[in-house]
Order: sequence, then structure tokens, then C-alpha cells
Amino acid sequence: MPELPRLYQNHHFDSTRWRWLERRPDDIVIATSYKAGTTWTQAIVANLLFPDGDYPDDPGKLSPWLDLRTVPLEVVLGDLEAQSHRRFIKTHLPFDCMPYEERLKYIYVSRDARDVFMSMWNHYSGHNDKMFDVMNNVQGRVGDEFPRAPDDIHEFWKSWITRGWFEDETDGWPHWSHFTNVQSWWNERHRPNILLAHYADLLRDTEGEARRMAEFLEIDVPESAWPGIVKRVSFAEMKKDGARYAPLGGDFWKGGADTFMNKGTDGRWRGVLSEEELAQYDAACERTLTPDCRKWLENGGHP
Repeated sequence: MPELPRLYQNHHFDSTRWRWLERRPDDIVIATSYKAGTTWTQAIVANLLFPDGDYPDDPGKLSPWLDLRTVPLEVVLGDLEAQSHRRFIKTHLPFDCMPYEERLKYIYVSRDARDVFMSMWNHYSGHNDKMFDVMNNVQGRVGDEFPRAPDDIHEFWKSWITRGWFEDETDGWPHWSHFTNVQSWWNERHRPNILLAHYADLLRDTEGEARRMAEFLEIDVPESAWPGIVKRVSFAEMKKDGARYAPLGGDFWKGGADTFMNKGTDGRWRGVLSEEELAQYDAACERTLTPDCRKWLENGGHP
């Protein structure tokens, strides 16, 4: 089995699960830190592979999160092995925590950290009891329990922007570092089998970004299929059909898939984060991000 450059294990993760995947040369890996367009990109890729929208299963099931430790590994691997179509697999791992292969295609999607935080607040504060029970009581957890969200968004911000869950990270508590994750993939952007995409660009030009992904993945989509694809991957359409896209159909959130797929907009941090909190954001960027990575993270574009 391939060696992993670095172990990444906590209440959510077990990076060693990647050792057991029998890779196929046309596999697609969709990677993000979190709350940066993961589900959106999975939906786009599903529609590129099945341009008539006739998926063999819900996109959320077709594209499993392999490093999520709470679903039995043999179940995930069995489901992937049974897939006869081109596979697209989700990960939230930093680049240096998973085996890399030149023959695979990787799409990495990211988003301004302040927008990620606002989405994560909705995501985290919306978890139900079932989520904490699974994360904390399924055998194999490494480290402390997954704590419940505080009542106040500013209390969460202070922890999220100044504390790391892992010893070598300084933000992201109680999950993992958004900044470390982004920088790790940014450093590899020169590789021809890695495509970096940005949430802001997906908002500005969904069809253009989907076409860019199709070209990168070498998928020939019939021109007549594009209007249907663009409609199906719009936020409004995906939210209406949220249980098909949300992890486990939204079962871990108080409001189900409707909570998981919340707003789909950027800029909600304005008027919420104070000047002092924005100064903490600046400090976090300076600790972890190179200037060019920060510029891309805040503005998007094609690096």
C-alpha cells in the first residue's frame, strides 16, 4: 500500500483509509478544506459524467468522502468497487496527507476564509445529537471528542481563527485548518493533473467554470446538454433537491438538507466580523499563507 507523507486523524478523519483504495487510472478526486464548494463541485462533475441528469444514484452517494472515518471502510470501498462508471471521490485532506498519483485528476476548490467561516458557523451550529454521537462514539477516534458549538458566533470565531486542532496548525478549531489545507494544494498548482477552482468564480460564471472542469477532465459534453446541466447545478435547483446532494441526505443537521445547503452566497461576514476580528484574520493569513495564495483566496481567478 502507498505510504502517506503525514497522518491526519481526529474525530472526523482517518487519512490511512486512502491506503486501501484500489485506484483506477481515470479516477477523479474532488478536494476542499470544507464549506468551499465541495458539494457544488461534486454536483457539477456528476452532471459532466451524466449530462442528461440520469445519475445511477444520488450524487452524494456516488462521490463518497473516503477519509471520513465514521462510515465503515469496507462499505465505502465496496461501493466504489461496484461503480462501473468513472469515479469521483471526495476528500478534505491537505495535499501532503494523501497518496498522490500522476495518472489521477484532482480538482481543488477553495473560498475566502471569511466566507468559509460564515458557512461553517451554520454547518457546525446546525448539527444534531446524532452527529455528535457518531463522531464521538464510533470506534477508532484519535484524540479528543468533537465538541458542541458555542452559542455565540464570535466565541466560535475566536477559537476558529486562533486555535488549531492539530499540533502543527494554528487555526480551524475544532475541525482542521482551512489555511494550511489551501496552502498545501496551492503549492502544487503547477502539476498538470491538478486544477484549482474558486467559489467566487463558480458564482460569477457557473457555466464557464463547469466547461473548464470538463476540459480538464477530458469529458466531451454534448453542446445540447449544457442548458440542463447549468440549471441542475444552480443553487436554487440543488437546494430544492438537497437530500440528493447533502452527505447522508442531511441526516446530521437539525433542519436536514435545508440546513446543510444554506445560502450559497459570499460576503455575509461583512457587518458581522469586527475590526478586531478582521485583524485576527490578517494575522492568521500572515502565519500560514504566502501572499500569492492569500490574493487568490480572497479574489479567485485562474492561477
